[in-house]
Amino acid sequence: MEAVEKISITTKTLASGNCQVKFFVEDQQKPQYGYLLVTEPKPVGDIIEEIKNRLEQRRMEAMNLNPFFPVPPTSVDPDFYLFSA
Repeated sequence: MEAVEKISITTKTLASGNCQVKFFVEDQQKPQYGYLLVTEPKPVGDIIEEIKNRLEQRRMEAMNLNPFFPVPPTSVDPDFYLFSA
């Protein structure tokens, strides 16, 4: 069964010209919030899709804890921060 999540966002233009996106993932089991730094103007749909992709990547990394087939650690993403609400 596929998880149904609602993502809401607010944006703020920074002095650098970049856009800070604050997002909320409304999930009954595990609500989360975070920030994404966007360096170029994008439509809201593209921003939400990027957030979904990065969330899925984080989930896959957390699930891949097999000691027989270690996965090299991924580099830290300084443009994406995720917190439990």
